[in-house]
Amino acid sequence: MLKKHKESLLGVDIGGSHVTTSLIDMANTCVVPKSYSREKVKDNGVPEEILDVWITCIKRSIDLGGADESNVKIGIAMPGPFDYERGISLITGMNKLESLYKADIRAYLGTKLAIPKENIIFRNDAEAFLHGEAHCGAVKQASIALGITLGTGVGSAIHSAGTTLDANLGISPFKEGIVEDYLSTRWFVSRYTQRTGKEIADAKPVFDSASSSDPVALDIISEFTSNLSEFLYNFSLHERPGAIVLGGNIAKACPLYLDQVNANLVNLGIDAPVVPSALGEDAAMLGMAYYLSGNRPDENAILHSKEIVNLNTR
Repeated sequence: MLKKHKESLLGVDIGGSHVTTSLIDMANTCVVPKSYSREKVKDNGVPEEILDVWITCIKRSIDLGGADESNVKIGIAMPGPFDYERGISLITGMNKLESLYKADIRAYLGTKLAIPKENIIFRNDAEAFLHGEAHCGAVKQASIALGITLGTGVGSAIHSAGTTLDANLGISPFKEGIVEDYLSTRWFVSRYTQRTGKEIADAKPVFDSASSSDPVALDIISEFTSNLSEFLYNFSLHERPGAIVLGGNIAKACPLYLDQVNANLVNLGIDAPVVPSALGEDAAMLGMAYYLSGNRPDENAILHSKEIVNLNTR
């Protein structure tokens, strides 16, 4: 067990189907390996079923890392929509964490963990992911970087002049719907069922079949590649980044589509390389630790990131 220290920073990465927690070693910009904890979450469960799994993970990381529970600051990377200042979930109609709608999560966690509520902060998960990657990961050399998380939903963020902010493009108009209709797990599930008549729970069977050169799966990957390329083109045209980093479960299948995405963007005049996450799930937790350390975003630094981007410009 690690030596107890006066104040500990604990990062929490919340997904629709999992929670990951770890104490953060800021001196070496890494997670504390012995404190790492991950659990599956019943995303359609009642609030207590979801939140108590989070609490179990948090407590385990505190115990394994030898932290002083009374002096822990907790930073939670949370998907939106969410009231990050008040700690209240606004997620509804997104097929994940639905039962937490309007729940005061900060108050619940503070009471259950016996931690002052002010020691628990929240931040958009894509924003936290990019903040970690920009400071010590895949895009740390870029003065302007974009971060995209692809999974149950689609997260997006912009890093500029040392500041990272949520771009919130997952629900933006795109093609005949919104971005998440074409780039999330549910798109893969729906498209695979349309093509094969078979039902799947997530995108993994598509990736596995594509890796085995299944023609239907390869067609689906090709269509996804086109959708992602168009989305990144329009986002890049608006922001002019030096690099783009992809995270999330769908990004784990980057070898199936990333080279073609980069080629497509070059053909469209975008020379910013698209790269996979260097930090994986640690990125969001490290991003939260930087946030806990006082590196808060300057809301005036990149005001243009809050503008609505028209993703149907072509």
